[in-house]
Amino acid sequence: MAPTTTGIRSTAARNLINGRWSDAGSVHESINPSTGDVVGTYVSAGRPEAQAAVASAGAAFDTTGWSRHASLRARALDELADRLAERVPDLGRTLARENGKLLQQTTWEVALSVDWLRYSAASALTQIAGRAGEPEPGAYFHSTPEAMGVAGIIAPWNSPVILLVRALGPALGAGCTTVVKMPGQTGLTNALFAEAVAATKSLPAGVVNVLTEAGNEVAPFLVESPDVDVLSYTGSTHVGRAIAAAAARTLKRVNLELGGKTPMIVFDDADLDVVVPQLVTSCILMNGQYCCTGSRVLAQRGIADELRARLAAALEAVKVGPAEDPSSQLGPLIDKAGVARVDHVVEEAASYAKVLVRGGPVTDPELAGGAFYRPSLVEVEQLDVPLVQQEVFGPVQTFEVFDDEADAIHRANATQFGLAASVFTRSDLRARRVGRELRFGGVWFNTWGVLSEHFEQGGFKQSGYGLLCGLAAITEFQNLKTYATAASQLA
Repeated sequence: MAPTTTGIRSTAARNLINGRWSDAGSVHESINPSTGDVVGTYVSAGRPEAQAAVASAGAAFDTTGWSRHASLRARALDELADRLAERVPDLGRTLARENGKLLQQTTWEVALSVDWLRYSAASALTQIAGRAGEPEPGAYFHSTPEAMGVAGIIAPWNSPVILLVRALGPALGAGCTTVVKMPGQTGLTNALFAEAVAATKSLPAGVVNVLTEAGNEVAPFLVESPDVDVLSYTGSTHVGRAIAAAAARTLKRVNLELGGKTPMIVFDDADLDVVVPQLVTSCILMNGQYCCTGSRVLAQRGIADELRARLAAALEAVKVGPAEDPSSQLGPLIDKAGVARVDHVVEEAASYAKVLVRGGPVTDPELAGGAFYRPSLVEVEQLDVPLVQQEVFGPVQTFEVFDDEADAIHRANATQFGLAASVFTRSDLRARRVGRELRFGGVWFNTWGVLSEHFEQGGFKQSGYGLLCGLAAITEFQNLKTYATAASQLA
């Protein structure tokens, strides 16, 4: 949407730069995808604001004790968690209105973000990198981690709070200062998060700068600037590739979590009473706009007929409705352009696959203002087709039949993506045997979507590189410096 005006708008949600609120930029409307109504306005930052934010973060890194004071970082992260916890209801409600996820899901996202910040607070005091030793007589070495400097963080609109916190927490725990680029689709949500930052008294000014952007000036500046030392991006694979190429010019470290095409492998000994609800949830959670959406159902031939029928019936019964309606099971896509895009993908698939559940745009008069799409299920035999090879980012599943373990593994690994997979079977040995052969960063056994801040998250192949969450996350934002002393030279 074109900006409605420029300059100062006191009613618009603002950006946070160097501990102060900034009105600079253009003002845009935030649209509720459940209704099409305007829910508020926000200030979209541009290149000048990005430059100011990076300069602020650089000054905070150079002139404060943030990078060297681990106990301060732990205290600030705990305090930020407290301030975020106070805002869970408001943030959950605002996010549901801006990106269309069901209210119970947005509330869960914000509440879980509080826990993830507390984990990062503890990690700030837990040094896992570095060691000391005497590799030969009289030669003493030790190594220690140091914060890399200014970290740029680019968060997506589908889960902006928790996916921001997933990178922000370890970046701050490591001792970096930060510039956060948030999506325009959730401008009001972003400002509420920035309010939590501003209310965290133990955070020095400039350590966390929060910018919302509707255009494309802030993100490229963060990627290209030599004053940004490390960058974390969550989003699509094609944008991730462009970021990696552009960041190479400054040789900054880049952490990428990109697209996914999650295979849900169902063996013939699986309990379908357990499996079917999991498959439905994996399709409709976050309205299908999730990098780990269970977009490919792989069914062993012995149970394929029963699973096909049960899954089709379950998807057809999903209740579509507004994000804040407690009875809704599936909310809207982010906008009507997204509905048209997803519908076009399914329409094209009909030329090479069998449509089991058409789904499609919702035409009910009471939902006409929203961006609603009913779930689709399409049976596919070929692997080299768009519906199998490309991320749809909507409530669409393929149904694919396999014969044995080798066939299941072959089909599951046949895309460029390697973010997550699920295996359903009563045999623990089979699950582990198959899981070992799957080229994915995360593999679930008899479940889907279970995540923990205690364990690393990351992708294989074209789903990115680097790790967030777990003990390794903090090292994504640190360099390791080695010191050496030769005793003979001290005599």
